[in-house]
Amino acid sequence: MEHRVEEVDEPSKDNCVDRFKNSNLASPPILSIVLPSKTGRVLSIQSHTVQGYVGNKSAVLPLQLLGYDVDPINSVQFSNHTGYPTFRGQVLDGQQLWDLVEGLAANNLLYYSHLLTGYIGSVSFLDAVLGVVEKLRLINPELIYVCDPVMGDEGKLYVPEELVSVYREKVVPVASMLTPNQFEIEKLTGSRILSEKDSLEACNKLHAAGPQKVIITSIMFEDNLLLIGSHKKVKGQPPEQFKIAIPKIPAYFTGTGDLMTALLLGWSNKYPNDLDKASELAVSSLQAVLQRTIADYKEAGFNPGSDSLEIRLIQSQDDIRNPQVKYKAEKYAPKI
Repeated sequence: MEHRVEEVDEPSKDNCVDRFKNSNLASPPILSIVLPSKTGRVLSIQSHTVQGYVGNKSAVLPLQLLGYDVDPINSVQFSNHTGYPTFRGQVLDGQQLWDLVEGLAANNLLYYSHLLTGYIGSVSFLDAVLGVVEKLRLINPELIYVCDPVMGDEGKLYVPEELVSVYREKVVPVASMLTPNQFEIEKLTGSRILSEKDSLEACNKLHAAGPQKVIITSIMFEDNLLLIGSHKKVKGQPPEQFKIAIPKIPAYFTGTGDLMTALLLGWSNKYPNDLDKASELAVSSLQAVLQRTIADYKEAGFNPGSDSLEIRLIQSQDDIRNPQVKYKAEKYAPKI
């Protein structure tokens, strides 16, 4: 699906503010635009479930707790996540996404500091998202696009094969920050990753294609689970790269990737030049949520290792706002 992005009549943030200050309209100003939060305003395009915490249900509250205005667009609306025996619901297509964006544009509501995207199930919808990125950047050229390129894990694709090339050729060049897992960064770079050195080189390949920040959210070497981060601060200079050792928990959780990317957006925007600190805070928050989830399932008499677990997000609000940093980054020596 192709969307024409017109450059005319798109209001900048200053124009939006002036319009509201100077108009005699009866309707009140949109305060999230005129007086935005100090952190930012996020458009989050992800899935939604009525029950449980995945997609936007996993991402919106944490970002709000960290001080962001968040506007969610639900790419799907399901009764529950697809790991249950059955589910019901609706899937948004690319044209329906574009209709929502056009509705916002018609009312001068399209100024965002951040765009966040997660699971996308079709090429047409991903093409529409690329149109949204272009349209948002006409209004705010400084828009930060945080993309979790959800394609699969542990050697298996969750999405049609044709989405891989769209991510690689079209999405990576326009993203500000990418948060792939091990399988996904292999797909994006076309490289096998068998060592930490391979991981750093894969991050460098993605930097060369566009994003300043790349975070491999989970990667396993010799039974060690790591997060590996890379921040290309200055063109022509090597990136700052680091790793964080993550404890392995013998359980499977839903919504953790969506939560992690939201936390990385939230903290990296608060510490824009300190990606390792932002990652420490995000990892520490996530681990606290998972530990509370395990403890609560055990208290309820359930074996946490026997099935997928719904995370205890509401009960972990303090750990999201003010995490105790228990997992520290270890910097790699820069290559000159």
